[in-house]
Amino acid sequence: MKTLFIKDKNRRNSYSYIEKKKIILNFIIHNLHLSLEIRNYAYHELINLCSKDSFTKIKNRCLFTNRARGIYRKFKLSRIVFKQYALQGDLIGIKKASW
Repeated sequence: MKTLFIKDKNRRNSYSYIEKKKIILNFIIHNLHLSLEIRNYAYHELINLCSKDSFTKIKNRCLFTNRARGIYRKFKLSRIVFKQYALQGDLIGIKKASW
């Protein structure tokens, strides 16, 4: 389980690094004031960037159990852990609904 957490953390770090390069290369490609050679070179660099570090490969994981399914984004907790902490009263502003 810990390996999945480390793997996802490494993907997030590499994504943040590569995303900056993608933004710069896209700006160069769409800049019409630059020569065609420079724009073509930037285009080939963009194609050759590693595709395994894309945003779609990043998974949201629970901070406590490392569970990948049923995650509440606001709290970064899985639904099971969220329910436990909510019933104990450890989450501020969250209580069981009754009407």
